[in-house]
Amino acid sequence: MDIEKSIYIIADSDEAKVVEAFFSYAGWRVERGYPEAISPFTAIVLGRGNASLLQSFSATPAFFAAVIYDELRTIGDILKAFGFRKRLVVVRGAGDLATGTIIKLHNAGYSVIATEIERPTVIRRTVSLAEAVYSGTAEVEGVTGCLAESAGDAFRIIRSGSVPIMKDPQLYIIEEVRPAILVDAAIAKRNLGTHKGLAPFVIALGPGFSAGVDADVVIETKRGHSLGSVIRSGTAIPNTGVPGNIAGYASERVIHSPCAGVFHGARAVGDIVCKGDVIAYVGTAAITATIDGKLRGLLHDGLSVPEGFKIADIDPRGAAVDHLTVSDKARAIAGGVLEAADSFIAMLGK
Repeated sequence: MDIEKSIYIIADSDEAKVVEAFFSYAGWRVERGYPEAISPFTAIVLGRGNASLLQSFSATPAFFAAVIYDELRTIGDILKAFGFRKRLVVVRGAGDLATGTIIKLHNAGYSVIATEIERPTVIRRTVSLAEAVYSGTAEVEGVTGCLAESAGDAFRIIRSGSVPIMKDPQLYIIEEVRPAILVDAAIAKRNLGTHKGLAPFVIALGPGFSAGVDADVVIETKRGHSLGSVIRSGTAIPNTGVPGNIAGYASERVIHSPCAGVFHGARAVGDIVCKGDVIAYVGTAAITATIDGKLRGLLHDGLSVPEGFKIADIDPRGAAVDHLTVSDKARAIAGGVLEAADSFIAMLGK
């Protein structure tokens, strides 16, 4: 899907004629009169004394400019608004891998809105902006995520230099803000309903998606030579169900609940633990460390979990592991997302 650059001019002033000439020369579709339908990337230029007409468009995801000042400022405002919307990204998910992508895009100048489920079940909480859902704010590597309650709230947070995190598992915010790019970073290992029609450019992370069918591109998430690569046709490597090998440990380093119940942690993320140490409880069942190492992930207290649910992660490399910064895996995936996003933006400029 391409981004439609169109402008409707409801004015007959000299300023409006200059605006019309500029955007016609720049390749925009320029029409006189009211639009029948407004795309996410439409500008409406009102004439002098027509400011009241703005109210009829106030609920739409369009760009507005009222010609009540000089034409250069009008052109500048429209281009500024279009540039912002062109670099607006919605990221589905704010767990540890998604957070790496959010930080990379944010630091590269994109405006990012992240969505999460009502009660996130991330375990690497010290590097997940999803924690903002519980505490209101969360900070990872100098980037702050703030819980947002509405689209207006989200834009206010973006203007403050932070990243809005919204409880919106169904992606309703897409219809409200109409981003240029959607990144599905839920890492659900299956498609939760993402499709190419949700945004002009759709990026999906990991297995469960087909590039060119469900998304425009897919990013490889499996550790190895292809980690972070941009797939433009086909799928990512299928999920094996076995965690990546770290220092000789794979499935042993990830702990799952032995039963259903309410989770309560007995240790904190970052603690050094020994095999056999009690690190948490599910109901009355004690959960013990399976190996020696650093407790790198632990589920949030008070969550009800089913049997077999992932609740903790121990890194066998121990104290040498930094549990407060984005992982090497998350950085590699984020690099692939940024490559894909930048290539799309560059294509728009042609």
